[in-house]
Amino acid sequence: MPKRSETPGKRPVPSPESYADWMGLALELAAAAVGSQDVPVGALVVDADGRVAGRGRNVREQLGDPTGHAEVVALREAAESVRGWRLDGCTLVVTLEPCVMCAGAAMAARLERIVFGAWDPKAGACGSVWDLTRDPLATHLVDVVGGVRAEESAALLVDFFEGRRLG
Repeated sequence: MPKRSETPGKRPVPSPESYADWMGLALELAAAAVGSQDVPVGALVVDADGRVAGRGRNVREQLGDPTGHAEVVALREAAESVRGWRLDGCTLVVTLEPCVMCAGAAMAARLERIVFGAWDPKAGACGSVWDLTRDPLATHLVDVVGGVRAEESAALLVDFFEGRRLG
């Protein structure tokens, strides 16, 4: 069962079925990275009406860009789509728990929530190692739902890293 934390005063939370469907799209984006040198992580930004506003996958190795995380790519595309940096009412859906950079970018974009698949016990900033998105000192808090289709998300990562160790 996904772990959930909601911030009082926010809009109604989409259904768990919506989360699972959106995660399926993010998993497809992550799978597109298989065969590249980039870690297979996929992300999308869904607007308040349930439409996909931005898509991304890791491109750090491909572009030689340290900010080329799937979340940042999706946030940039969503901001371009809505013609502004404020992504009020939007949800970031990502196959791996966001790191500090990506959680901070989500907060800076004023996202409503983050939905993620696999937990990241080494660098997760949405509840695993840090809980940046719900820090009481933050200027913007983000609802977090973790563990959505976690097994599928984790399997992509395990396969990727096992292949690297064997190769």
